[in-house]
Amino acid sequence: MQATPKTNGAPVIHLEGIEKTYVLSAENIVRALRGVDLKINEGSYVAIMGPSGSGKSTMLNILGCLDRPTAGSYQLGGHNVARMPDDELSEVRGKRIGFIFQSYNLIAQLTVMENIQVPLIYQGEDPRAHHDHTVQLAKMVGLGDRLDHRPSQLSGGQQQRVAIARSLVNDPFMILADEPTGNLDSKTGAEVLEMLDQLNRSGKTIVLVTHDDKVAARAQRVIHMKDGKIDREVVNRPHNN
Repeated sequence: MQATPKTNGAPVIHLEGIEKTYVLSAENIVRALRGVDLKINEGSYVAIMGPSGSGKSTMLNILGCLDRPTAGSYQLGGHNVARMPDDELSEVRGKRIGFIFQSYNLIAQLTVMENIQVPLIYQGEDPRAHHDHTVQLAKMVGLGDRLDHRPSQLSGGQQQRVAIARSLVNDPFMILADEPTGNLDSKTGAEVLEMLDQLNRSGKTIVLVTHDDKVAARAQRVIHMKDGKIDREVVNRPHNN
């Protein structure tokens, strides 16, 4: 991973008045997001923090087009994805956004190679046409000698490395990470975070949810959420131009 920034600093995410309400029953209505406004520039590294129930996970789901807002506008790369048809939204999600989850979300029956290629299959691509690219990604995350292994044969750190490679296979411009080091020991977690640092330096926009102050400190901006709103923001370091 090269450390040459490719960003022009243009806004890639623009949330205006985002609300998300879950109607569980007539008596149980949860307002998870309550009028969130947020801009994130291309090439930024942003951490989202907050106590349980603050709305941070809902925010990540909205950003990743995994869920739709109840109200408000979400401009992603200049397109209002909040109102996109499902098929177009699925294409945006598959081609423009990479996901890294705390629980890795690998498919147990598939090899490392096959797990990395899952997003290609979802987008109707022929994985065989991307063989060399997949091998390159596996080598990049230190798993070039584990291509035929299955998740049960890997450590937690190795599984998260597979997840990172999988998030990159479609060359997305944005990586969303949900507690990416939550199931890892401190040494392995630090190695994963260094990979995210390098990806950001190469120009990838990274947004992660974390409860760990040390993880958040690596980001350029830290968004603190409370009761479904942005409570405050901390700038850790200048934007990487």
